Amino acid sequence: MTEPRISEECDVTHDAFLGGQVYVHQPKRGRHRAGLDAVYLAAALPDGTKGHVVDLGAGVGTAGFCAAARLPDITVTLVEIDPAVLKLAQDGLQDPHNASFAMRVALLEADITTKGNLRHAAGLKSSMADHAIMNPPYYEADRFRASPKSARAGAHMLDERGLEPWAKTATDIVKEGGSLTVVFRADGLQELLNVLQGRFGAIDVIPLRPRPDAAATRVLIRAIRASKAPLRLMPGFVLHEGDGSEFTAQSKSVMRDGKGLGLPLRR
Repeated sequence: MTEPRISEECDVTHDAFLGGQVYVHQPKRGRHRAGLDAVYLAAALPDGTKGHVVDLGAGVGTAGFCAAARLPDITVTLVEIDPAVLKLAQDGLQDPHNASFAMRVALLEADITTKGNLRHAAGLKSSMADHAIMNPPYYEADRFRASPKSARAGAHMLDERGLEPWAKTATDIVKEGGSLTVVFRADGLQELLNVLQGRFGAIDVIPLRPRPDAAATRVLIRAIRASKAPLRLMPGFVLHEGDGSEFTAQSKSVMRDGKGLGLPLRR
């Protein structure tokens, strides 16, 4: 059987995150490239988080790597369906720059959108996670034109089932009282809240705004499995100063120093 790989013509880059605390191996083109969303997803886990974190749809592992680098008392499982992308995550774990956390990160090839018995057989077991994080594809196929690159389209486009399979899998794998953290586009907030209803409570909605006077383009959602606590709309975070491209001091601390967002864990 031929080992899955990224084609030579697309190239692979070795990119530093968190000021060099993490190095990610990812395709230069043809597939989704990780960036700010993955870093903020990892930073939303509270300081002092412990236990098993499952990264659903992990790609090359950016969010999971960043979480493991900052939080020494967690183990991480990266779940990804694309074997070529998962191979890059494996390469990342073998990178000497990531040696401080690599032994606490495992890989799992699985389709998180398939039926429960198939997920379980692939290794996605019920109540296996103390915490789950996920960065689902942002766009519905019936509203947005897909990229002509099928691999990239799979990373960016939800199928006709929308977010329902993602929420169902998160509900299955997260222990009662465990947490789910999601980064998503701001105009998809209602859809995200709809699929979490009855499954997760104590939901915190955290807007991410590009500039102080701009509407949020992303939201972070923090939620607790089976909690009955009410939803809270949090102050959120601003990424850039004024009209320029200069990052705020808080953004710099997250992206360059590997700091968390300081969000408390609710029950």
